[in-house]
Amino acid sequence: MGDEKGMVHDMGMVHFIGAGPGDPELLTIKGQRLIAGADLVLYAGSLVPPEVVACARPGARVVDSAPLSLDQTHALIMETVRQGGTVARVHTGDPSLYGAIREQMDLLARDGVPCAVVPGVTSAFAAAALAGRSYTVPEVTQTLILTRLAGKTPVPETESLRSLAAHGSAMCVYLSAGDPAGVQGELLAGGLAPATLVVIARRVGWPDQAVVETDLAHLAATARERGFTRQTVFLILPGQGAHDAGQARSLLYDPGFSHMFRT
Repeated sequence: MGDEKGMVHDMGMVHFIGAGPGDPELLTIKGQRLIAGADLVLYAGSLVPPEVVACARPGARVVDSAPLSLDQTHALIMETVRQGGTVARVHTGDPSLYGAIREQMDLLARDGVPCAVVPGVTSAFAAAALAGRSYTVPEVTQTLILTRLAGKTPVPETESLRSLAAHGSAMCVYLSAGDPAGVQGELLAGGLAPATLVVIARRVGWPDQAVVETDLAHLAATARERGFTRQTVFLILPGQGAHDAGQARSLLYDPGFSHMFRT
């Protein structure tokens, strides 16, 4: 018998789990618990290290979904849930950001399979932590934009890098390492200063992770010199270069600033 959403109560559950950027210790406790208890663990091996799913229980089926199509992964899931088993579908970073969960969830809904999502640490935040940088700067920018350069996947014109750069906000640019010159050109065309601080981080959370700081004028050259061609994010950080040493500070710990937790 199904409930009002058409879910079948005697079927197993599917959990979409954000694995974080690569470091197994950045997997959430909840995500680890669900992986450890799952009957089927499906993980994107091209982006999720095997160590992240090493907590799977003995006897669980652990499958790298990288070479599989959407229909093939769905068939594996259905084989498990029809027997009442649980599935951990493990995605890189956070499933809500550039993850293909919508298509998978549509198929599960069609077949009456319940599912839930567990958030994960996205590379924008792991990269900022690795670099020891903050996206927000008092009186400079209080907004962070997560976006990408148009490529095989189109981007609406209103969300082009050039348009977004005009806001002068902090940005993290995903899925664009194949065209660093395009990233640089669009950001400059949008009005960002050539001296704007840029952090380029590759394979954050993996053993061979690397991070380098440069400025916008040298973004493309730096990425090419370091060989950052994939699994790379660009952190665009207005107001944080060496010439901004006198920038305003947060009022949170100012002795003259009071709020409900500090009087």
